[in-house]
Amino acid sequence: MIKKHKTILVERTEDAVGDKKPTVALIAHDAKKADMAALVKDEEKILYQCEIIATGSTCEMIMKNTKLVGRGMLLGPEGGDLQIGGLVASGELDVVIFLRDPLTAQPHEPDVSALLRVCDVHEVPLATNIKSAKILIGHFYMDFPHLKRSK
Repeated sequence: MIKKHKTILVERTEDAVGDKKPTVALIAHDAKKADMAALVKDEEKILYQCEIIATGSTCEMIMKNTKLVGRGMLLGPEGGDLQIGGLVASGELDVVIFLRDPLTAQPHEPDVSALLRVCDVHEVPLATNIKSAKILIGHFYMDFPHLKRSK
C-alpha cells in the first residue's frame, strides 16, 4: 500500500518590524536525541525567535521538552531527510543542524548523504555536532541583527 503525503510549503515569516526570522532545520538520529534536547534547551531563547522545521520524532521531542513549536516533517527514514533537502534546494532554510550518529549504520544513509550534499551545493550552513551547532546559532546575531539577545 502506498501512502500519499501532502507537500508542505513553508512560508518565510517576518516579525512585526518586517525582519525575516531565521529558518532552522533540526534533525537528530536516535542516539543523538538527548544531545539535541540539551542543545535546544540551552539555546531555547534564540531558537524561539526562529522558524523551526524538524523531522518527525525530533520535532515531537523538541515540542515535548521545550516551549518551541516546530513544523514536523516525516520521520527521517520515511523521507523526512529528503523533505528537508528539498527545502534547502528551494532556498527556504537558513541553517541545518543534523546531529547524526557516525558510529551506527543508518538504513537511509543515501538520504543522509543527499541532504549533506544539497547543503554543500546550495551553501546552507550545516552543523553535525553540538560544538558546530552552537557556533552556527551564535552566528545568528550577525546574520539577523534584529534578534534579541538573551540576558
